[in-house]
Amino acid sequence: MDRGAWYTSRPVASHEPRYIVGIDLGTTHTVVAYGPADASAPPRIFAIDQLIAPGEIEARPLLHSLRYHPAPGEISDDDLALPWGETPAIPGSEGRYVVGELARELGAKVPGRLVASAKSWLSHPSVDRTAPILPWGAAEDVPKVSAVVASASYLAHVKAAWDHHHPREPLDEQEVVLTIPASFDEGGRALTLEAARLAGLPRVRLLEEPQAAFYDWLARRGVDAAEAAGATKLAMVVDVGGGTTDLTLIRVEIRDSGPRLTRIAVGDHLMLGGDNMDLALAHDVEARLGTGGGGKLGAGRFTQLLVQCRTAKERLLGSTPPESVRVTVLGSGSKLVGGATSAEITRADVDARLVEGFFPLVGLDARPQKRAGAIVEFGLPYVADPAVTRHVAGFLARHEELAREALGPDGPAVPDAVLLNGGVFRGGPLAARMIGQLESWRGAKVRVLENDDPELAVARGAVAYGLARRGVGLRIGGGSARSYFLLLPPVSEDAPRRGLCLLPRGAEEGEEVTLEERTFSLKLGQPVRFLLASSTGQAAYVRAGEIVDVDDELFRDLPPLAAVLDDERTSATSSGQLRAPSIVPGGSTAPAAPREEHVKLAAGLTEIGTLELSCLQLQESAEAKPSRRWKLELQLRGGSDETLSAQRITQLHPRFKEARAKIEAVYGKSEAGLEGKPQKTLRTDLEKILGPRAQWSTPLLRELWGALFAGTKRRRRSADHERVWFNLIGFCLRPGFGYPLDDWRVRQLWTVFDQGVQFAPEAQNWSEWWTLWRRVAGGLDQPMQQKVLSSIEWYLHPPTPRPRPRPAGPKALGYDDMVRLAASLERIAPSDKARIGDWLIERLTQHGENVASWWAVGRIGARVPFSGSAHHVVARAKAEDWLAQVMKLDWRKVEPAAFAAAQLARRTGDRERDLDAQLAAQVAAKLRTTSAPESWVRMVSEVAELEAAEEQRIFGESLPPGLRLIS
Repeated sequence: MDRGAWYTSRPVASHEPRYIVGIDLGTTHTVVAYGPADASAPPRIFAIDQLIAPGEIEARPLLHSLRYHPAPGEISDDDLALPWGETPAIPGSEGRYVVGELARELGAKVPGRLVASAKSWLSHPSVDRTAPILPWGAAEDVPKVSAVVASASYLAHVKAAWDHHHPREPLDEQEVVLTIPASFDEGGRALTLEAARLAGLPRVRLLEEPQAAFYDWLARRGVDAAEAAGATKLAMVVDVGGGTTDLTLIRVEIRDSGPRLTRIAVGDHLMLGGDNMDLALAHDVEARLGTGGGGKLGAGRFTQLLVQCRTAKERLLGSTPPESVRVTVLGSGSKLVGGATSAEITRADVDARLVEGFFPLVGLDARPQKRAGAIVEFGLPYVADPAVTRHVAGFLARHEELAREALGPDGPAVPDAVLLNGGVFRGGPLAARMIGQLESWRGAKVRVLENDDPELAVARGAVAYGLARRGVGLRIGGGSARSYFLLLPPVSEDAPRRGLCLLPRGAEEGEEVTLEERTFSLKLGQPVRFLLASSTGQAAYVRAGEIVDVDDELFRDLPPLAAVLDDERTSATSSGQLRAPSIVPGGSTAPAAPREEHVKLAAGLTEIGTLELSCLQLQESAEAKPSRRWKLELQLRGGSDETLSAQRITQLHPRFKEARAKIEAVYGKSEAGLEGKPQKTLRTDLEKILGPRAQWSTPLLRELWGALFAGTKRRRRSADHERVWFNLIGFCLRPGFGYPLDDWRVRQLWTVFDQGVQFAPEAQNWSEWWTLWRRVAGGLDQPMQQKVLSSIEWYLHPPTPRPRPRPAGPKALGYDDMVRLAASLERIAPSDKARIGDWLIERLTQHGENVASWWAVGRIGARVPFSGSAHHVVARAKAEDWLAQVMKLDWRKVEPAAFAAAQLARRTGDRERDLDAQLAAQVAAKLRTTSAPESWVRMVSEVAELEAAEEQRIFGESLPPGLRLIS
C-alpha cells in the first residue's frame, strides 16, 4: 500500500512546531513516534539511545520503563555516560540511576534496586503517589523516588535523546501527545501531567491509549481508511498493557460525507495486564525454587525473579518459542552466588497459567468475581478476578443498549470488529483465545483489525491523532461517552432522586454548555458542594438543563466536587452549598449571612477527561456579559461505586434548626436569660432532639460541626463549655476524612491546636482534648501529626532512673488517651512508630502499663493502615518482634492482645508487609483456641476486607452511619 498517498502536505506556519511527537509512557515500555506536522511523511518510530551494557550505547525502539539505582562503586561514571552528558536533574531524584535496557539487565541480577510499574503506582489511591517509596520494599540504604519522579525520569531521558538528535527542534517546542489509559482517574491524569512538567515538557496533550491504537489502524489503511472503517458497525478495542486493561467501544456510522467514528463507551479502571501475568508465573516458579520449606523470597529477590519471568514470557509467547527458559535467582548477603536457585519455565507452563488463567472461555453472562482472591504484590491492588474475558463480558453487559443501537436489535450485543492492542497479544495463543471468545459470543466471525506491532501502535496513533486534529485523516468524535447530572433532592421522602443535566452525551472537548434557563444563588466565602451522577442509558439523550428521575440501575454516582470559593468580604467558617431556591435546599449553619451572588452554571469537557464547572456571575442587564467566573474541576473517573465516598443529597433532620438553636444557646454571642447550665446537658438535649448520636448521619454531623465551630471562641466560658465543645466537635468531624470538604474543616479546626487546653487543671478536659485529635487524626497531614506527637512524646517515654525535664507549659493529663492518640497517628515516620511501640512494650512488660495499651501496639504495628499510606507501616521485622511479645500472653485474660495480634499479622498480599507465613498460621490457630471472632482469623489467613465491627474497633469507636472507608 502506498502510505504516502494518504498524507497530503500542507504548509506549516513559522510559529508552528515542525513535528508531532507521540509518547506512549507504558508500564513496561516507553515508545516514541514522530511525524512532520505538515503530514508530508508517515509517522516513524524514534529509536531511543540507551545503555544496553556498561559503557555500551544503542538506539532501540523500546525504552524499558524501568529505573535502577546502582550501589556505590557498582558501576563507574564512565560506564554510565550518555551521548548528551548528564540528563537534566529532576526534583526529588538525587543520585545516579539507569533507565532502559541496562536497568532491566541489572535488575534481573541484583535484587532490591529496581523501580518497576511506576505507571501502576500513579493510579494507586491508597498510598501517597508523590512520596519517595520506590523501589517498594528496598533496603534503607537504597535511594527511593516517587512514582511521579520515576515517570518523569523516563520522559526526561526521552527528551534528552530527542534533543541530542534534533538540536534545532527541541522536544518542548514540538506538539507532544502523551497517551494514558482511558480509565485513568483524574489523579492519574494530573500526576502524568506533573511528570511531564518535571521532565521539561510543560505543554502536552493527553490521548486515551485505545483511541490511539485505533488511530494507528486508520493511518495504516491510508487512502482506504474510510472504506475500511465503513465495513464495520461497532468496533471494540481490547488493550491489555503492562499494568492495565482498557476497553473502548467505537461506533461507525456511514453518512453522505463518509464514515463517522464515535467513541461511545470506556471501561472502568482495571489494574490487570502483563504485570499480573508475570506475577502469576513468578509465583509458580517461586513455589518450585529451593527457598526452604516453600518459603517466600524477599521483596528484592522476588523483583529479580519477576524481571526474568517477564523475559521468559515474551520469549515463550514469541513467533519461534524455545521449549523452555531457565530463570535463576541469586542468593543474598554472603551467599549472593552460592545461594542461587533456578527453575525451568516451559511453553506448557505459559499456556496453562496465562491462557486458561487470564483468558478462560466463559459465557456472555459471566461477570468478574468480587472475592478477595487477587494477586497482590509490592503494595499494588490488582483486580480480584484476573480473567480478562469475564471483565469484557461485564463491560459489554453494561453498555448493551449502546451496542444494540449501533448493531441493530437482532442478535447478541457483541461488536462485529475487534482491535487487540498491547504487548501481551504479540503472543499468538492469547490473541487467538480472545478472538475465539468474542466469536463464540457473537455466533459468527468477528472482523479482526490487524495490528502487527501492538507495542508500537499507541505511539504511532498519537501522531495520527495530532494530524487528525489538523484535518488530515478521519477523527474519532463523540466527546463525552456519558451525560452528567447535578443531583437534586427529592420533593418528598417517597419521591425518586432527580438530576439536572449539566452536560449531554456527545459534548466535544472545549465545548461549553451554559444552563441559561436555571439561576442559582451562590454564597461566597463558604464551601460549595456538587453531587453528580453519569449515565450512558436512555437518560443520556436529554438536553442540558433538563431534569430527569435518577434510576440507580442506569445512573452511576460520581465523586463530588467540593471547594471553598473565597470572598474577601466574608469569612469561611461553616458548611454550606450551592443552592437554587426552587431546586437545592439550603442548610448553611453560618452565623452571619455571607454575600450572595446570582449565577448560572456552565459545563464543559476538558482535554484530560474531566468535567469542568463554572459559576458565571449575572449582571443587572440581560445583555451584559458575566464579569466574574468561578471555575471548578472535578474527577469523573475515580473508580467503582464501592470506592466512592460521595453522599447523596438528603434532607437534613426535620428538627435540625431546633438542634442548632441549642448549640447557639451555649456557644452563641450571649447566654443572658438562660436558666441553669445548658452546657452540661447539651449532649443529652441534642440526642433528645435528633435521636441517639451513634445514628446521626454524616451530613447532619458536618452541619452540627459548622454550628459548633462558629462558637469556637465561646468554648472558654467555663471548664464545662470547653469539655463539651471538645467532645462534640471531634465527634461531629470523625474520622477527619471521607466526606466532601473534610480536609477544609480539619484545616479550620487545626487553628485551635496551638491554643491548647484553657482549663489545664481539669483532667476530663485533657481527656476530651486528646480524644478530639484522635477522632480526626485521619484528616491530619504528616506535619500536623508530627506536631501532635511532639506534644505527647515526653509522657509516653518509659520511666527513667533520673527525672527528665518536662516540656514547658502546663502539665498535660490524660495519659491513656495520649496512648490511643499516638497509635492513631499513621502518617508519622516508621522510625517514630517503632520508637513509640518499643516504649509501650517496655511499659507493658516492665512497668505495669494498663493492658489496654496492647490495642495501641497493634494499631501502631498494623500491616494495613486505617487512614494512612502503606509505605508508612513499621518494618516487618519490628512487627514480628512485637508479635512475639503478644504471643506470650493469655489472650482469654488480655483480650486487647488478641486483636493486636490480628492487626500485626493481618494478611495484605504484599510480601514486604506480610509477616512470616508460619508465624501468621500460629496466630490464626491461637485465635481459634481463644474463640476469637472468625473475622479475626480470616484477617490473618487471607486478604479480606474488614467487617464493620473490626473497622470500629480499629478506629476506637463507631463511624458515622453509611460512611465506608476503603483501604
